[in-house]
Amino acid sequence: MHISELDYELPPELIAQRPVEPRDASRLLVCDRATQTHQHRHFYDLPEFLRSGDLLVANDTSVINARLHGQKPTGGKVEVLLLRKLDDVTWEALVGGRNVKQIVFSASGKEGKQISAEAVERPGEVAFTVRFNEPIEPYLDVLGETPLPPYIHEKLSDPSRYQTVYARVAGSAAAPTAGLHFTPQLLERIQAMGVRIAFVTLHVGLDTFKPIEEETVEAHKIHTEWCELPPATAEAINEARAKGGRIIAVGTTSARTLESCHVARLSGETSLTQQPSNLATIQPFSGFTSLYITPGYRWKVVDALITNFHLPRSMLLAMIGAFMGMDFMRRTYALAIRERYRFYSFGDAMLIL
Repeated sequence: MHISELDYELPPELIAQRPVEPRDASRLLVCDRATQTHQHRHFYDLPEFLRSGDLLVANDTSVINARLHGQKPTGGKVEVLLLRKLDDVTWEALVGGRNVKQIVFSASGKEGKQISAEAVERPGEVAFTVRFNEPIEPYLDVLGETPLPPYIHEKLSDPSRYQTVYARVAGSAAAPTAGLHFTPQLLERIQAMGVRIAFVTLHVGLDTFKPIEEETVEAHKIHTEWCELPPATAEAINEARAKGGRIIAVGTTSARTLESCHVARLSGETSLTQQPSNLATIQPFSGFTSLYITPGYRWKVVDALITNFHLPRSMLLAMIGAFMGMDFMRRTYALAIRERYRFYSFGDAMLIL
């Protein structure tokens, strides 16, 4: 697939700069794959499209204060975005600045404490390896700030609005934005109607920030991200499927974690089910996934998907094309633009049935 097939023109004013209040007041474009039709609703209408026995699976990762501002020994400014922890003191990171090798961070309020780090370029990659002189996590509340995407130009007055209400496992450089629309009250309504809610964890890293730059979609190199599907979630999935319930993924990160159960592309301590049957038993796992979902992929776990609108020429847009079909996706995005839906992280949502 040529990368141009994942391109579209978006008026800049449709890039949402702030979240709506309350969270579930965002618009919801309901897309029915079977009938190729759309409904224009709001997110608080979601329960109308769910039924008893369904299972919502959401990503409970929490965004860390991953954006750090430091200085080179010469005084030049350096910006570091932590992407993935490699060991106690070493991180994969994006580094802004020229000829950066040594960085110093001043932790004001910590009795003049200074943290130093060494930045090492990775040949052929945009990310650096950054090694701190001590663990950086205890200082992130002082040194770091919420790492909003570069297309959001307004400062966020309440950092909690870039966290889901169920975030609990710290480790992401970006929020799983499809989950930002849920409120505690909406979750209670959903559970009261007999829909169960389960959680996976995927810590969002480099691929959220890296566009597809190759001419063909398949040539793109995906980076690994850590994910976990706990025993309770595996049990809930198996029970729902056995009773005819649908597995509804909240966001592309949840969908990618669920589909990784069936694909032999994980490394580390994992337990994989690789049977081709869509009803194969799901088993818990914990490890790294490099699953890259593109059009033509055969979905094995996810029956429906809640997602935001994604950037052109992105891995996430390729995944959506794989789930709803490229033609239907193009018509859906064209409709969303005509109807002035809000796009990207703080934008509106789709429910793809």
